[in-house]
Amino acid sequence: MIWQQTYDPFGSRWLSTLVAALPVVVLLGLVALGHIRAWMAALLGLGAALAVAVFAFRMPAPAAFGSALYGAAYGLFPIGWIVLNVMFLHTLTVQSGRFEVLRQRLTALAPDRRVQLILVAYSFGGFIEGSAGFGAPVAITAAMLMQLGFAPIRASAMALLANTAPVAFGSVGIPITTLAQVTGLDVLELSKMAGRQLPVFSLLIPFWVVVAYGGWRALVGVWPAALVAGGTFALMQFLVSNFHGPWLVDTAAGLVSIASLVVLLRFWQPRDGWTPPEEEAELAGMPTGRTLGTTAAGPGSAAVPEGKAVVRAAGNPWVPWILLAATLFVWGLPTVKKSFDAFSAPSFPVAGIHQKVVRVPPVVEAHGVKPESAEFKLNWVSATGTGILLAGILAGFAMGFGPREMLRTYGETALRVRGSLVTIAAMLALGNVTKYSGADATLGLALAGTGAFYPFFGTLLGWLGVALTGSDTASNVLFGGLQKITSQQLGLNPYLMCAANSVGGVMGKMIDAQSIVVAGVATRVHGQEGRILRTVFGHSIALAALVGLLVTAMSR
Repeated sequence: MIWQQTYDPFGSRWLSTLVAALPVVVLLGLVALGHIRAWMAALLGLGAALAVAVFAFRMPAPAAFGSALYGAAYGLFPIGWIVLNVMFLHTLTVQSGRFEVLRQRLTALAPDRRVQLILVAYSFGGFIEGSAGFGAPVAITAAMLMQLGFAPIRASAMALLANTAPVAFGSVGIPITTLAQVTGLDVLELSKMAGRQLPVFSLLIPFWVVVAYGGWRALVGVWPAALVAGGTFALMQFLVSNFHGPWLVDTAAGLVSIASLVVLLRFWQPRDGWTPPEEEAELAGMPTGRTLGTTAAGPGSAAVPEGKAVVRAAGNPWVPWILLAATLFVWGLPTVKKSFDAFSAPSFPVAGIHQKVVRVPPVVEAHGVKPESAEFKLNWVSATGTGILLAGILAGFAMGFGPREMLRTYGETALRVRGSLVTIAAMLALGNVTKYSGADATLGLALAGTGAFYPFFGTLLGWLGVALTGSDTASNVLFGGLQKITSQQLGLNPYLMCAANSVGGVMGKMIDAQSIVVAGVATRVHGQEGRILRTVFGHSIALAALVGLLVTAMSR
């Protein structure tokens, strides 16, 4: 039996909206209060989502539990698979001593913490986003910042804040290409529109990150670095998106931003005498990464004998990260993904939910409505996490590790992140129940009914979608059709509002529960996700509002 969604189950738009928001309020409220562990908050939020779906929206129980199973599986693969393998690579570099050497090299190149923040979290993170996405940039840059001496909570927050502007063109442009498929709009025109909205914020974000880290005084001495990194990233983002397409935008922008900043640092260094925040100042005098004969890879990690550590620390410390970047670039190419998937991507229809749920107008167009598919795709070769694992193994051999040592380290890493994987699975299950029950559309319709203010609130709809799902791509799937229909009804340019869904969505990336947990895993502060959320929440709201104001101005 096929079940049709209903978006006003109580006959009152406001009451239905309040009930639909309950699972999100439970999840984010419990995480923000910080009195309960993230995995427990996620499970309680999932329980609330199932209750709302079954008892308020009258979703059949098998479909509700099937959607939860589908979301949990997606949380473990591909997202958890990425997190696990990123942390495996990171642990190897720490155990080998290469991370400490890299820290010293970065410190010599950019001894100022503010410049390190721009170079690592923004420029390098944007490059990784272009190839990987799905949490990989946050995990990698947060771990690198912590090893550079940033306090764990601040490293997590700054990595999340910096990983915003690149997201709409992340993973080789998947959010924009998916948006084109969902809406039937031309992909190049969508790319151009997003490429006219987003560069404003690509230029702004490095300045914003520095101010968020150290206050306005911190910006005075490093504005040239912020201008060069943000300006070159924004310029390349505009040029590639408008004259080539969405596929290589962040890859090109990230590389040019890194190269430009490195060139600048050869001729200029900040000399304003600024000192980092007190917490980082205390850490600056402490050993970071590891010392010879020990490891900072976390509880349960085996110490590396001193002689081996000296040998493994020798060599170029960038090799593991160059291997990672090269592998992710290859894995992100559409032709490579397609060829991998041709022989290694079995799909499994999810019982109870596959083609059992239908979205109805006004969320979708009245004609050609089809039941929602729910197939778990086990694309284990083309998955980004598999590319990261390959990079980790190659880097391990390059650093002198043997197969047995790497296998032991992998097991220790899996043991250390197990709680976080459970959290991610529960959070994605919650998001899927919200999606398939229609509760997400109820929230979206509340924003879509704002009339003349729709350009502003329609942009916030994209922000809401990413905050709910943890993915700009998923937000575009959820609300892309609604944006197109509503904008046409109001006489607005559908390209403007569909692109705004994706661009506004990037500002929700820093507060979605999945990203916060990934950052917590990378900096080993699992259980303190509430502190991370409280640090970035205000920035997320403010930046989303600024995107809304820009889109409103463009609509006039």
